[in-house]
Amino acid sequence: MNIAIGSDHGGFELKEKIKPLIVELGHDVEDVGCYSMDSVDYPEQAKAVSKMVAEGKADRGILICGTGIGMSLAANRCKGIRAALCHELFTARMSRKHNDANILCMGGRVIGPELAKEMVKIWLATEFEGGRHKRRIDMIDGVC
Repeated sequence: MNIAIGSDHGGFELKEKIKPLIVELGHDVEDVGCYSMDSVDYPEQAKAVSKMVAEGKADRGILICGTGIGMSLAANRCKGIRAALCHELFTARMSRKHNDANILCMGGRVIGPELAKEMVKIWLATEFEGGRHKRRIDMIDGVC
């Protein structure tokens, strides 16, 4: 898979630890920034990753800010994006299995690197279950 990844300054260090794991798992990774601990506005990276996923230029995306909240709010504004904010293994798995999340959001100031790596492994390996969940996913665009 081709994975787009982005962060703000609050998620930069965790992003840098996640990128080699993605490659180790056999995926391609495209980093849209940020590229240092210098303060940036997270909506820019959220938009870049979301656009890549929505346009099919990336199969899935990962966004990391300080809490993950801002990234998930910004990413979910994009049509076709189902960004899930996860802080532990169960929700990472279920976000794929039941919600077909195409972007994983995490908080670099909330979870440690080892937990984040396990979450990414599970999230990338878990397939969408379909069935009754597909009907619900199809309804999301019509909510508002």
